[in-house]
Amino acid sequence: MSTLPQGLHYVASHEWIRNEGDGTVTIGVTDFAQEQLGDVVFVELPEVGAELASEDEFGVIESVKAASDLFAPVSGEVIEVNEQLDDDPELVNTDPYGDAWLLKIRLSNVTELEGLLDADAYSALCDDE
Repeated sequence: MSTLPQGLHYVASHEWIRNEGDGTVTIGVTDFAQEQLGDVVFVELPEVGAELASEDEFGVIESVKAASDLFAPVSGEVIEVNEQLDDDPELVNTDPYGDAWLLKIRLSNVTELEGLLDADAYSALCDDE
């Protein structure tokens, strides 16, 4: 695995979560996930205002190899989606922790962040796959 930023939260379904510190989080897919997918060609995201519960399916990411469901790592309201991915889905491959963020959620339960993986635990999980 080439890139794994410290200071983010991770989940076994290969999404990362950045706590913005104001009751919101930014969510994306990990570098490991984009490497497994290959060239991303389409990303389907929920509408702003959608209410998600932790582990809900919230979208789909498609590559030349496969389509994979995306799962909410936390509960809350979608307050923004990355519309840039409509025209430029390959950003997921080139900048998974930057410009290719997927969505922003206003948390309904901040304590859910406590149950997420840190970089070391996520790295160990990926090593086992």
